[in-house]
Amino acid sequence: MCGTMNEFLHIARARGYIHQITDEAALAARMKQGSLPAYVGFDCTADSLHVGHLLSVMLLRLLQKTGHTPVALLGGGTTRIGDPSFRDDARPLLNDEQIAKNKAGIQKTFSAFLEFHESSGTAVMLDNAAWLDELKYIPFLRDVGRHFSVNRMLTMDSVRLRLDREQPLSFLEFNYMLLQSYDFLELQRRRGVGLQMGGSDQWGNIIMGVELNRRIDGAEVFGLTTPLLTTSSGMKMGKTAGGAVWLNPDRLSAYGYWQFWRNTEDADVGRFLKLFTELPIQEIDRLSALSGVEVNEAKKLLATEATALLHGRNAADDAAEAARQTFEQGGSAENLPSLLHALPAGLLDLAVAAGFAASKGEARRLIRQNGIRVNDEAVSDETRIVSDEDLRDGSVKLSAGRKRHVLVRPSPQP
Repeated sequence: MCGTMNEFLHIARARGYIHQITDEAALAARMKQGSLPAYVGFDCTADSLHVGHLLSVMLLRLLQKTGHTPVALLGGGTTRIGDPSFRDDARPLLNDEQIAKNKAGIQKTFSAFLEFHESSGTAVMLDNAAWLDELKYIPFLRDVGRHFSVNRMLTMDSVRLRLDREQPLSFLEFNYMLLQSYDFLELQRRRGVGLQMGGSDQWGNIIMGVELNRRIDGAEVFGLTTPLLTTSSGMKMGKTAGGAVWLNPDRLSAYGYWQFWRNTEDADVGRFLKLFTELPIQEIDRLSALSGVEVNEAKKLLATEATALLHGRNAADDAAEAARQTFEQGGSAENLPSLLHALPAGLLDLAVAAGFAASKGEARRLIRQNGIRVNDEAVSDETRIVSDEDLRDGSVKLSAGRKRHVLVRPSPQP
């Protein structure tokens, strides 16, 4: 999946990345003139990105492959406020230490998708704390705030929906729109950034940034959003019963990531192949036409190609082989993800540690539904203790459902 500078929009639309653009004809004309820096912002609310961010990351990757400059903007400053978009309540406020830790974790993700080096077209990573931390409040209100109509801000979905539900919106959160718009102005001035991209929930904020650039600097800049992705069954993309599908390997193994994509619903396979792999469109169209049991081969290819982009080809092939051994041969593959944990340990604690459940309460529900197995035997006792007596060849096979498995290995005694 690559092309020349003027092919970015064509490829992006053909693969389903585009939801809205402020002025597509003008943006296409600008991209034909030469490399255009474009950015996506990522607030540091966790120490890893998740699959819900992946569409924007793939768009930055496509931008670089077609000769433009991708800018990953980390929200070291805006994270202190929290984006209120499409939330019923305020995000928890994080301290500086938590934000720094989260920023360091997020930075690791981008190296798998973008090329950072000292040459033309290299990806750029910035932190908006570099300029937001230096803002003086009164000058900011005079220079930037006067360009924002409160009447119009109240009509933006990110604000209106909170108010319609009679949920409080703090003055702190209300400022988020101004600061995101100011980010675009600073990036245009510092780096010549002419395009902001983001999810469809960011459309209002992006429009404000486009207008702020025009009003203050007379600069022509553009906005582009990706579609809100849900699965065919209506579930928000990247969410599972166990929580978010994380991108960093210390939060989710290559095997677990492969399994997430392998479990894609039949109706979503073709769409996800276009969005989350770099297979040619013609090949994807062929795979999309498969039906019945044959669609499973397309799912395996989706899982392997998506995992290869994030974890590397070797890790993806190992995950595919581990799954084949486990499900086709009934074995306990050595490549299953492993968990070091002191034994003896309660099954509820192990289920949470393995990522099968977000809490002990959720783990109890799984056990009551016969959803947890130890060494392939279903467990009905919530107080079950896993001990050295359960070890088989040095590990205990812990399973949730048919497709999630972890080998629990006893951690060394101090």
